[in-house]
Amino acid sequence: MPKGLIHVYTGDGKGKTTAAFGLAIRAAGHGKKVLILQFLKSRTKDLGERAIAIESGIKVIKFKGQTTPLFDPKVKRSDLKRNIKEAIAVSINHIKSGDYDLIVLDEFNNLFRDHYATSEDIDNVLREQHEGVELVFTGRGAPKELIKIADYVTEMRMIKHPSSNGVQARKGIEF
Repeated sequence: MPKGLIHVYTGDGKGKTTAAFGLAIRAAGHGKKVLILQFLKSRTKDLGERAIAIESGIKVIKFKGQTTPLFDPKVKRSDLKRNIKEAIAVSINHIKSGDYDLIVLDEFNNLFRDHYATSEDIDNVLREQHEGVELVFTGRGAPKELIKIADYVTEMRMIKHPSSNGVQARKGIEF
């Protein structure tokens, strides 16, 4: 089986997670085994894409204890960093297992941008990529070394967004 390719969805615009979930649903629709690993997702919001992914036979793991200080100012960065390191280790076990054809690491790029993960972490993830497993990394601030080795790189650029006019995130549209 050929080596799986690497996809990166990054940038400040809306649609990175949505694009990754779309790819995941497409793969599942063709009988591929798909896993979505979610980092840094809100504790309180249940995301609409998660429900349809699960209905489509996709396994979704939302790592606990990873709400950022942006969503909850009471979060301790040291606890968050520890939880993220544990989640990366769990992710690596799934990536090297060979149990999946496509694995999405949702918001993984943000781990680097916000200094919760290092280049060594990305090297460990990529080194353990099982033959034939397609990896998808989403989130703002994709590291240059990941962009350099990726096979697909898409940058979502915000040109205009209703949040600039005070419109709050809406269920079914932004989450």
